[in-house]
Amino acid sequence: MRVIAIKTLKEYWSEFPQAEQALLSWHEETDAANWNNPNELKAQYRNASILTDKRVVFNIHGNTYRLVVDIEYRLKIVFVVWFGSHKEYDKIDVKKVSYVKTDKK
Repeated sequence: MRVIAIKTLKEYWSEFPQAEQALLSWHEETDAANWNNPNELKAQYRNASILTDKRVVFNIHGNTYRLVVDIEYRLKIVFVVWFGSHKEYDKIDVKKVSYVKTDKK
């Protein structure tokens, strides 16, 4: 799977340094994956929450953080949408949240 975008993940682990190793591991595993559908993803990540055919929530760093992605299985692309603490996650509408580009360098 191709993860869009590693730059976004780097921004997240700069903001949440304790999540860096877990995000790096997730990226490496996802990059090596070849999911054709949500069932194949779920076989690898039993704790992932499949919200829609495209929207998935991963528990990161022992469920301390949540990573929201959209997946285009046919194109083999994973779009990073949102990352934050479990507490922050509880405040968003996960089905409607969308990626917001930042100007961080």
